[in-house]
Amino acid sequence: MSPAFPIILAFGLGLIGWLAARARARTFRSAVRAGGARRMHSLPSYHGWFVALAIMAPALLFAAVWSSVTPGMAEADALKSPAAAQLPVFGFQRDSILAEARNLASSPDAAAFNPIARQIAAPMRAAHKFYGSIGLVATLLIGFAAGALAFLRLRPDFTARTQVERAIMVGLLLASLIAVLTTLGILASLVFETTRFFSMVSPGDFLLGTHWGPDPMATPGANVGVDYGAIPLFWGTIYIGAVIAMIVAIPLGLMSAIYLTQYASAGVRRWMKPILEILAGVPTVVYGYFAALTVAPAVRDAAQAIGISSASSESAMAAGLVMGVMIIPFVSSMADDSIAAVPQAMRDGSLAMGATTSETIRRVLIPAALPGIVAGVMLAVSRAIGETMIVVMAAGAAARLTANPFESMTTVTFQIVAMLTGEGSFDHPATLSAFALGFVLFLVTLALNYIALRVVKRFREAYE
Repeated sequence: MSPAFPIILAFGLGLIGWLAARARARTFRSAVRAGGARRMHSLPSYHGWFVALAIMAPALLFAAVWSSVTPGMAEADALKSPAAAQLPVFGFQRDSILAEARNLASSPDAAAFNPIARQIAAPMRAAHKFYGSIGLVATLLIGFAAGALAFLRLRPDFTARTQVERAIMVGLLLASLIAVLTTLGILASLVFETTRFFSMVSPGDFLLGTHWGPDPMATPGANVGVDYGAIPLFWGTIYIGAVIAMIVAIPLGLMSAIYLTQYASAGVRRWMKPILEILAGVPTVVYGYFAALTVAPAVRDAAQAIGISSASSESAMAAGLVMGVMIIPFVSSMADDSIAAVPQAMRDGSLAMGATTSETIRRVLIPAALPGIVAGVMLAVSRAIGETMIVVMAAGAAARLTANPFESMTTVTFQIVAMLTGEGSFDHPATLSAFALGFVLFLVTLALNYIALRVVKRFREAYE
């Protein structure tokens, strides 16, 4: 039985409850009009929504919990079958057979490479059906009981509207807390794994070391810290994402916004602005291919033409240039909106005093729109330092501490991917180093957002 059946049943019961409660409330309205009952507090539709929510909330909650625990209970029952006695006690082979059995239990026509898995899949499938039937019946009973209790509360003076609005407010509050709780969960996992990493590697060696060369397959030794110097990674991240990319994105994005708001006609702006913002919707892997196959060879050939023999086909310059093009919409859109929001009276006053259009832009509009421009730049920087695909495909994997933009270089995000996609154990410092790098990147992004907020607040107070 599909786990979606209890959910569909809960919605079906909610619909029935909504129709029944609304019909019941309409009889109250008829009685009120006839003078035989007190004045109604809420419209019939609110009575219907009250009963529907009273049915669906507990039924959906139970269905979600039950569907999450059913696979574990079905697997526990299958492990009690005689076929499970043939399983290895521990190890990768046991996990592989159980995974194949779970796949066969959900898809009987799937291919089976181990006969034991097919033997275990039969009792596992039967247990799934059994527990699914229990969940379906329980969902029906819970929804019916909750709906009956809610239906019995209906009367002309019942505050159905207040109850429904309160339930909606609680739902909106829970939705708003999802982002906060997700951030706290990410932070907690990063802190926990980073603490484990720093119990193996000194924070000083990690934050101040200049050599990065962890080996996920090597046995950790006493001098493990010498291979975890993250300064080259931090430098590569800043150099590519916050220097080269910003040199491209800030001038082009700001000048694009100025042109679209001050010089372009309405027809040109109507076409150009959406076309410019399309850049933000292009998948980063496409930018990566463009950087690796087109920009990187062109940058290498240009560097060699001017006498730089050490130019590589994977370089910080190629990645930074393409990354800068990718984040132009972040700068231009924020600058465009900020400049357009400057009061027309400030423009007219500057022009009336004899200033030219360029002088008005330079001395009036840009300072007045500076909070939004700074916010866009900080958003673009945060986006750039978290980029992965362009760096993977165009910048290389070498952790170098160099200022030569034509050499290969790597970033924090690339190393996080490299450490977490290998075959190393999660108890090895090489794997745990990915969490430490992620924690540092999280703090840097948080600091950039804080700086942006402070700058925006300061300049907003100055120009309002």
